[in-house]
Amino acid sequence: MVRYAIVGAGQRGSGYAGWIGRHGDRARVVAVAEPRAYQRESLAREHGVEHVFTSWQELAAAPRLADVAIVSTQDAEHVEPAIALARKGYHLLVEKPLAPSAEECTALVNAVTEAGVLFAVCHVMRYRPYTRLVKRLVDDGRLGEIVSVQHLEPVGHWHYAHSFVRGNWRRTDEASFMLLAKSGHDIDWLRHVVGRPIQRVSSFGSLRHFRRESQPAGAADRCLDCAVEPTCPYSAPRLYLGMLSEGRKGWPVSVLTDDVTENGVTEALRTGPYGRCVYACDNDVVDHQVVALEFGGGVTATFTMTAFTPHMDRQTRIFGTRGYLEGDGETVRLHDFTSGAVEVLEAGSAGIDTEEGHGGGDAGLMDAFTRAVETGESGHILSGAAESLESHLAVFAAERARLGGGVEVV
Repeated sequence: MVRYAIVGAGQRGSGYAGWIGRHGDRARVVAVAEPRAYQRESLAREHGVEHVFTSWQELAAAPRLADVAIVSTQDAEHVEPAIALARKGYHLLVEKPLAPSAEECTALVNAVTEAGVLFAVCHVMRYRPYTRLVKRLVDDGRLGEIVSVQHLEPVGHWHYAHSFVRGNWRRTDEASFMLLAKSGHDIDWLRHVVGRPIQRVSSFGSLRHFRRESQPAGAADRCLDCAVEPTCPYSAPRLYLGMLSEGRKGWPVSVLTDDVTENGVTEALRTGPYGRCVYACDNDVVDHQVVALEFGGGVTATFTMTAFTPHMDRQTRIFGTRGYLEGDGETVRLHDFTSGAVEVLEAGSAGIDTEEGHGGGDAGLMDAFTRAVETGESGHILSGAAESLESHLAVFAAERARLGGGVEVV
């Protein structure tokens, strides 16, 4: 039985705790550390948690209570608890990004490596059944040598507005820049699939649309007061009350308020940050960005992140010397240049619940890490210290390239 401590009982921490609760034959939540009373008490009550703390410092000061600590605090609050708990002997799962600076990321990885505990970054896209299929096809040589890759992250217009205009990740100084906060998953995924180190990057992007200059004439600064709201694609009442009317009370509606009723959500829209006009917020992260990457051996890739899509899965094209692959997160189309055949492959589930977050990536991560602790074999971990640090450093280099207009060596 693997015992878990949850540090940060928000959306991510609660989601991982949910997987643990559904696998009670293998794992159990025995401790939670969370300063917010509602989130702390809700998680403790749901999972029958024995040890409840209002801060990670309290958990770190107590005798070691669990085998694993999941650090799922806000982006800028990972380093201190991760290092303290690693030194206490906890194996660690740490949410990405590791930290808002390259220096802090390096310090965290060095400290965890020195502590000698099992460690994984929550780069959950590596653990999807879909990713395992794509990676197997590449590694088996079905495409020949990889020459280049095109990869698209379609964030989705309402998801971008929720998280990166009105929400917790809207400002670089309060969270992190967009490429680190959201698309670190994708840069890491490319590193994993290509299987070669990233050596050079360049990047372009900006905050083009979600600015005061784009606000329609006659619009108000809050959706509930706005005459333009019925025709606005970013209407908060349409999004959140519409989801509530469909019976959806989890994310993203649950982020607005603990009172997930029509009255509670309406009051949150009237007074809270999620009812603001998307053109009248204090956001500064980019709404579109492209990154060009050069890997070892001359392999190239382009990555595009954009807010201006439906909410859909990533789209990828891989160009090889013997074949061509198209993937959409569920299905892979493999074109063989020799035979001319087109093979359509479904990712399936590989025993993982793909209805869980990130197309089964959350469940795949938890299954793999739990298995690593059960067996003491780190080989189950696909997102260990060295490669995860490398992909983080590539992200920081890409942002330097965007701001400086040059090419950066990773």
